[in-house]
Amino acid sequence: MTIGAWDLALYAGALVVLFLTPGPVWVALTARALSGGFTAAWPLALGVAIGDALWPLLAILGVTWIVSVFAGFMVVLKWVAAGVFLLMGTVLIRNAGRQVGADSRLTRPGQWAGFAAGVAVILGNPKAILFYMGVLPGFFDLTRVTATDIAVVVAISIILPLICNLAFAVFIDRARRVLSSPKALRRTNLTAGWLLIAVGCVIPLT
Repeated sequence: MTIGAWDLALYAGALVVLFLTPGPVWVALTARALSGGFTAAWPLALGVAIGDALWPLLAILGVTWIVSVFAGFMVVLKWVAAGVFLLMGTVLIRNAGRQVGADSRLTRPGQWAGFAAGVAVILGNPKAILFYMGVLPGFFDLTRVTATDIAVVVAISIILPLICNLAFAVFIDRARRVLSSPKALRRTNLTAGWLLIAVGCVIPLT
């Protein structure tokens, strides 16, 4: 291996920060957990893990080349992601009183439906795209990585977010009686909406 333990620890810490930033996966997990509890949410977390394996693999194998050829690629992607966060936050605030479970695309019953929703959410998640395609190359020298290095990075990218997502689903499952209250739901949605807008404002400055 060419990657040191300290580099891997920094990368793992960044993954935790990524998880703690509200985004589409949070919304999807919350919707599934509120509508059907942990049983409905864990297949979505597994679906998200598929994207968490694919994005770092693509970043390591090819995106650095794209960025080197098209210098403005990440700048454009960053502004697109910021716009998506701002839009998501605004929509969430405007619909703060709406039950999360009202989105049938996220709450459709069945384990396969939950898994498919997780894959769709992570593959279209601008936060994940920005992190894996733009930030991951800064942690490692991708010109020197070996097959073992790639396997370890991908494994960390799968396991750590999966554990965090499952823990989050358990928390929402335990708290869903409280979150089902209209006042609590509105307060939660308003908070999440402003957090999304804040993230959208910060992205262009990073």
